Amino acid sequence: MPSEEPRDGFALATLAARAADDKLAEMTVVLDVSKMLDIFDAFVIASGQTARQVDAIVDAIEASTKSMFGRGPLRIEGRQDFSWVLMDYGDVLVHVFLAETRAFYDLEHLWTAAPRVAWES
Repeated sequence: MPSEEPRDGFALATLAARAADDKLAEMTVVLDVSKMLDIFDAFVIASGQTARQVDAIVDAIEASTKSMFGRGPLRIEGRQDFSWVLMDYGDVLVHVFLAETRAFYDLEHLWTAAPRVAWES
């Protein structure tokens, strides 16, 4: 049975959202999926306007999480074309999209029941 207390993944998710924001990611959200999925605490969703910006966002998130928590993603998928990069931290999934790809898949709609986590300072 999932714990009612916040888990460590939220700190990592918040840091990832801030790192994305530092690279001017658009519409960055953190979704609390901990009560819906036993294996994940949060999804971070962000988007960039170009493949170069998506790459910069991914690099910034990876550098921030390694610096602050001493951990990088377990795996990264989608770096071939930077349309949708998925960073798997085990307890947190970070999705960095090109804006048009994000609109097409509309993950926020699929996870409407997941509460949003405040991450902005």
